[in-house]
Amino acid sequence: MVDREDGVVYEGYWGEFTADRISLVASSSKMVTAGVLMRLAEDGQLDLDAPVADVVEWGAGNPEITPAQLISNSSGLVGLLPRPEYAPYRCQWDAGDDLQTCAATIFTTTDDDGDVVPPDTEFRYGGGQWQVAGGVAEAVSGSSWAELIDEIYVRPCGLESTGFNNHWAQFGTVGFEYPDAFAADPATLRPTSNPNMEGGMFTTTGDYAKLLLMHLRGGRCDDGQVLSAEAVDRLHTDRIGAVYGGRSGPDSGYAMGWWVDQDGRRLTDAGAYGSTPWLDLEDGYGAYLVVEEDTLTGFELSNQLFDVVEAAVTGR
Repeated sequence: MVDREDGVVYEGYWGEFTADRISLVASSSKMVTAGVLMRLAEDGQLDLDAPVADVVEWGAGNPEITPAQLISNSSGLVGLLPRPEYAPYRCQWDAGDDLQTCAATIFTTTDDDGDVVPPDTEFRYGGGQWQVAGGVAEAVSGSSWAELIDEIYVRPCGLESTGFNNHWAQFGTVGFEYPDAFAADPATLRPTSNPNMEGGMFTTTGDYAKLLLMHLRGGRCDDGQVLSAEAVDRLHTDRIGAVYGGRSGPDSGYAMGWWVDQDGRRLTDAGAYGSTPWLDLEDGYGAYLVVEEDTLTGFELSNQLFDVVEAAVTGR
């Protein structure tokens, strides 16, 4: 649990978990990926609202799609569900590929023509659009994804055990069961040039807490400004509702990397293995639940914890 003013105010571990345990966090990676593109926009290397085609040659494959649409699940490309193994985008799970080649493949394939809809017309969670976003980031910056994570997050925030990989194919599945091999020994994960953008991050509770505090503190970490306060506000604002009246669920919208609840107060970025980070922007606190199990377990636990954490922090 973190507080805007007081920093880390509580941490607890059970079972095999300790402060040093490194966990795969699946879709809790998305807010981190979105922040990279926002930083590149702030640095003048990218216009989030201009077509991808303006900055990469392969962008001509979908000439209307913008980076903001990619990281708000609104590009019109095929999403993660109900077909995670959607054949035209299969390279997103392949650790043997490289990120820019995979991004170009997804963006230029004609095999998805019958399944794509116009951008900013439909919310389609996850999928190859996030791999495209990462490929754009590498292309405009001239840096690898690992270098971008190091420059933007690791150094200014003092992260110790955070990075991206592509564990899905390495462990023989693109499903949603936590890989036992990684739990036994994270070092079994081989390096890759094609990290998975929407779900490939690994981290510790302490590192993720620093990222949450950065979001609560106007984009600043102890050793530097990661994003401006205005950029953080944009990442937190329900984009799909404002742009096309979209909804991500009955009571939620979607910003850039964050699910937004109905009143815009609580942001979440839950992952398939049960991790659930959340922020309460009004009261200035956040929390990070991590389990190594499945979506349902994380959903059930976080729903029991929302009110408990609020009461602990606010006294209400």
